[in-house]
Amino acid sequence: MKKIAWITDSTCGLSNDFIRKHNIHVLPLSVIVNGKSYKDDIDISKEEFYTLLKDYGNGAKTSQPAYGDFITLYEQLKEEYDCGIAIHASSELTGTYQSSLSASEMVGFPVEVIDSKIGAYPLGKMITNGIELEQAGKSYEQIVETVKTYPNLAEMFLLPENLEQLKKSGRVSTTQSVFASLMHINLLLGFDNGKVVVKEKVRMKKRAKRRLFHLIDEAIENHQLNELCILHAGVKEQAVKWKEELEKVHDDLKIKIETLVPVAGVHTGFGTMSVAWLRSG
Repeated sequence: MKKIAWITDSTCGLSNDFIRKHNIHVLPLSVIVNGKSYKDDIDISKEEFYTLLKDYGNGAKTSQPAYGDFITLYEQLKEEYDCGIAIHASSELTGTYQSSLSASEMVGFPVEVIDSKIGAYPLGKMITNGIELEQAGKSYEQIVETVKTYPNLAEMFLLPENLEQLKKSGRVSTTQSVFASLMHINLLLGFDNGKVVVKEKVRMKKRAKRRLFHLIDEAIENHQLNELCILHAGVKEQAVKWKEELEKVHDDLKIKIETLVPVAGVHTGFGTMSVAWLRSG
């Protein structure tokens, strides 16, 4: 069997223990808060990041890994592995996918570079499922063929807390941001072919949460969804409450809680809540 290298970036949301256990190669993005740059999950933990973001959220920024870092990584992997599978955050939101693709071609290391068209929990789940396929004895070609179907099975919805940051990052238009602020509208964001889009505008936060829960109900009914993740931007107690509410209605549903990856938190703000899943097909 071919020796496969697994490559991703720090938007994957995977725990450091899982990354070490499965020898996953992660290129970190950076977050800039209060004028200082931190490599995601290296210089600062997610929890430490959100403590900073709470006080210095306005003006926070992100930056992708340097192209040279991809070159260096692939040159190293070329010596140790037969091939690789790289899964990255949506190419509509960051250049990591394109940098990874270009670097693998330049180095001459055979890597299947996949655009997840999303990030966070669904991206991490794609990698987790792919490793399970490898452990089950599937060939490189079979794994690649299956993993390539995952982006179309992924869903993620967010209730952002900071519309000003969304406007600055270009994730929503100035018009949408101003309108939402003036009318006290809550924007429900989702992904459409890799782009973050406004799915719905809801007047009250409680109604926005109910709408989000209804989308979960629909996914369970239409796609036999049996696992999802609640993600929070520094407000774990809120995520725990959501989990308890959902478990009362869906006792067979496996619900995980994760901290939202800092790169997403920069754009949506401290206090943002999200749900995400990867359907089984």
